[in-house]
Amino acid sequence: MESVISFNDQTLSLPSSFFNNLREWIISTAKFEGYRVGELIITFCSDPELHKINLEYLHHDTFTDIITFDYFTDGYISGEIYISLDRIKENATKFKKSLDNELLRIIIHGVLHLLGYEDKTHDQKNVMDSKEDYYLSLLNK
Repeated sequence: MESVISFNDQTLSLPSSFFNNLREWIISTAKFEGYRVGELIITFCSDPELHKINLEYLHHDTFTDIITFDYFTDGYISGEIYISLDRIKENATKFKKSLDNELLRIIIHGVLHLLGYEDKTHDQKNVMDSKEDYYLSLLNK
């Protein structure tokens, strides 16, 4: 199976250059973790759109920065990742990070969820944060 990674910017606010090298980064991350990438769709949307998805599919009446739907099959990570650019902008300001850094962090966060990592407990969150930092450092080299 060939890796198919698609980016869908519903907000039309991200420059096309932002997506350079992201496919290779995601594929390398999965490979390092012992998996291959099947079909992955990453959609960038607004708060209202992600809130609607959160209500409809997860029955959560909250705003969030990311929702990941996992379609793992036969050793291939596959799925859909939805990211609210409104939340990313707010979080970048809140955490004093660049918009690009926060967006890349949340992208790899979603990929890590597809790789089986969770962040519900303090220990799980620490592992997830450490993995995010590691894979971000690889992209920046």
